[in-house]
Amino acid sequence: MAKQRSKKGKWYRELESKITGGKANAGVIGLGYVGLPLSIELVHAGYRVTGFDVSDQKVKLLNRGKSDIDDVPDSAVANAVKGNKFRATTDPKKLANMDTISICVPTPLSKTKDPDVSYILAAMDWVKRHISKGTLVVLESTTYPGTTEDLILPMLEEKGLKAGQDFFLCFSPERVDPGNATYTTKNTPRVVGGITPECTAIGKLFYEQSIPNIHGVSSTRAAEMVKLLENTFRAVNIGLVNEVAVMCDRLGLDVWEIIDAAATKPFGFMPFYPGPGLGGHCIPIDPHYLSWKLKSLNYYARFIELAGDINSHMPEYVVERIARMLNERASKALNKANLFVLGVAYKKDIKDVRESPALDVIQLLAKQGARVKYNDPFVPEIAWNAGSHRSQKLTKAAIAKADATVILTNHSSYDYQWIVDNAKMVFDTRNATKGIRRNRSKVELL
Repeated sequence: MAKQRSKKGKWYRELESKITGGKANAGVIGLGYVGLPLSIELVHAGYRVTGFDVSDQKVKLLNRGKSDIDDVPDSAVANAVKGNKFRATTDPKKLANMDTISICVPTPLSKTKDPDVSYILAAMDWVKRHISKGTLVVLESTTYPGTTEDLILPMLEEKGLKAGQDFFLCFSPERVDPGNATYTTKNTPRVVGGITPECTAIGKLFYEQSIPNIHGVSSTRAAEMVKLLENTFRAVNIGLVNEVAVMCDRLGLDVWEIIDAAATKPFGFMPFYPGPGLGGHCIPIDPHYLSWKLKSLNYYARFIELAGDINSHMPEYVVERIARMLNERASKALNKANLFVLGVAYKKDIKDVRESPALDVIQLLAKQGARVKYNDPFVPEIAWNAGSHRSQKLTKAAIAKADATVILTNHSSYDYQWIVDNAKMVFDTRNATKGIRRNRSKVELL
């Protein structure tokens, strides 16, 4: 097949001039964990940014200069608002004034693990009604290969516009890692794939103004597949090491010792670590987008399905281990046992509880009759058993009263030596107590 040549038409040249001249108006639909950090980086790059969201409460909060996202400080939003570089709105009509539109809306799974693209379609309904010629549209929401080309492209072309000529359409997967102070939206490389070579070129140019490292791929489908490979890689390897943890328990071995020893090999091994399950919006969900897509092509994604099965049953395994520990060490049943859970966020040092396995563990413990209280310095309130429960103060009395203390999220602010010293017994699912003086008769590891 002959290589396509890029033809820069009128609308391409006009948008190119706006982007390189710092005069482009950038729109971001969805102001959550992806959209808000992106908006702030675009502001830092000199763009005037309009953020779009369906939540009046969020829009009002942001326009007051306040942030509801861990990785975006209030000061960043306040400075952008005061400098007249950022404004949030619920009015889709303002999309008509945008030169670029980035779509950063949620893409959850249904109860049957089918992709729910309703948020993307709702955002695209806004876009198609208000898009102007010469606009760059970029989907960042994780989805299955073919979404941009099969769903979004027809919506934008139904009024006679042509991709690569009248407007430009790309997919650039978000790579946000909440709580990661090392790799942020700014310094994490970007992958961009367009419907046409012109789309890819202008998409790369747009992101290059705010992000140093941009990698172009041949198509939107390729870019969509890149994100699914990244998170499938993690999900499968975490599933493997979670199964190894169960194996080591049966064999009477310390899985953490085994992993640390294996990690001394300088080649051919990358350490992954077990835990109470998978959390967050990406790793537990994204691989199932790929699995669903392949089922439509009569292919069963065995690794993905197996890893998903192992990871989804880890909360049950944790509860089983807690019950065994209580029985063997204190001759207590799980029913009516007093348990103090430390950490409910899906990973340390953030407030995000999306898909958090800690919530599943707590629900299962309560279902079996345990009296559960929790502490999380980042999460003041959660719900289980149709009730609302508040984070309890982490005091010596609270720890001492519990029949067992369960570490589900290894927040850095916890004093693990103090916890071990004052607890009757500790079940540590994260190896958070590594490196401290821990009495083997008191601490049990996953």
